[in-house]
Amino acid sequence: MSETEEQAAPAEEAEGEETAAAREERRRHHATAMRLVRQFPDPALRTPARTVEDVDDEVRALAARMAEIMEQSHGVGLAAPQIGVLRRLLVYRLSADESARTVINPTISDLSEETDVDSEGCLSLLGGELQVPIERSLRLVLTGVDGEGKPVRVEAEGLEARVLQHEIDHLNGVLILDRAAKEDRRALMRELRLRA
Repeated sequence: MSETEEQAAPAEEAEGEETAAAREERRRHHATAMRLVRQFPDPALRTPARTVEDVDDEVRALAARMAEIMEQSHGVGLAAPQIGVLRRLLVYRLSADESARTVINPTISDLSEETDVDSEGCLSLLGGELQVPIERSLRLVLTGVDGEGKPVRVEAEGLEARVLQHEIDHLNGVLILDRAAKEDRRALMRELRLRA
């Protein structure tokens, strides 16, 4: 999801040079996302992705490329339509210390009735700069296959469940704009128009 990771500076950090360095780093990550990730209103973001028939070298190369783009953009998730490839494939990682996980042809089941509202951004909406409150289920089960074609089953909760729901929305042509409350959606659209 944007899918941007929180980048909190340590409290001990001085206001001067470190703050400027942090701002420059955020600017670089934003520029990377804007260059490599399709931006709203690109039609690929609204087109449902097709099932991956064979997990072959081409699919593995796509997953590796997506993981690299996600990491360069400091995202926590990326779906293939976000780079213009209409295939049911996503990558995600919950922290910079983890390796990216690949899930092909993911399906969500057992969504909890218990939900939570939290801010989400999206690399496809101004490189993740904009945040909007989104309600998501707290727990889910995800199934699919990994980059080797082996079955994957993930029982996710919290941030992992949120990220997976966000990325699967992308595979279905759904954006956080569609999930936002009417007032938040209007504010988000206004900001997107202003910055276009």
